[in-house]
Amino acid sequence: MSKASILVVEDDSDILQLLTYNLQAAGYDVLTSQEGYDALNIARSHLPTLIVLDLMIPGIDGFEVCRELKRSPETRNIFVIMLTAKGEEVDRIVGLELGADDYVVKPFSPRELILRIRAILRRGISPAASENLWQKEGLRVDMEAHKVTVDSREIVLTATEFKLLVELIHSRGKVKTRDQLLDKVWGYSFDGYARTVDTHVRRLRQKLDSYSNWVETVRGVGYRFKG
Repeated sequence: MSKASILVVEDDSDILQLLTYNLQAAGYDVLTSQEGYDALNIARSHLPTLIVLDLMIPGIDGFEVCRELKRSPETRNIFVIMLTAKGEEVDRIVGLELGADDYVVKPFSPRELILRIRAILRRGISPAASENLWQKEGLRVDMEAHKVTVDSREIVLTATEFKLLVELIHSRGKVKTRDQLLDKVWGYSFDGYARTVDTHVRRLRQKLDSYSNWVETVRGVGYRFKG
């Protein structure tokens, strides 16, 4: 099996060198870039498995890089982890709204970053054998084809949004706490990351359109799928 390739986009040479060393030691092929336009070109030509993307980079910033990646059918399925400054919660929320799969706050531990990368890369959808296709009214979820249609119109979900929807459907009628969803969908649970779940649920609801209210908020607990 070929190794996963990771593109690291970071303009600080010391951080770039630190990340490159640790990722290579963890067994990944590493590409690097220190500028936004260059990062986009590398992503389009090499199609890495995942991108570690700093927000404050020359050229175009990380937000715009992520927006362009998620806009294109060729690159929208590349996983993105954003590096954000400590305390800038608005940056994290905007990044997740643009389709980033996760974020890591600076200063960060390389070990934690690698843990998050591994969690993202093993997010393969493993639906129950008895339920590879689920449909009710105009909402149809083909779990093998990774395809969701709303009133016969296909909607595009990121890998994380799709796994979140599948997890909620498999547990329909039951409340899933944010910590449970973090553990099942993201593969980890850390204090302070519940907002990650909230942001992805909000994006998922927007895409479900007229079926958005099927993802219910249970105040003080978590979420429940009522479909």
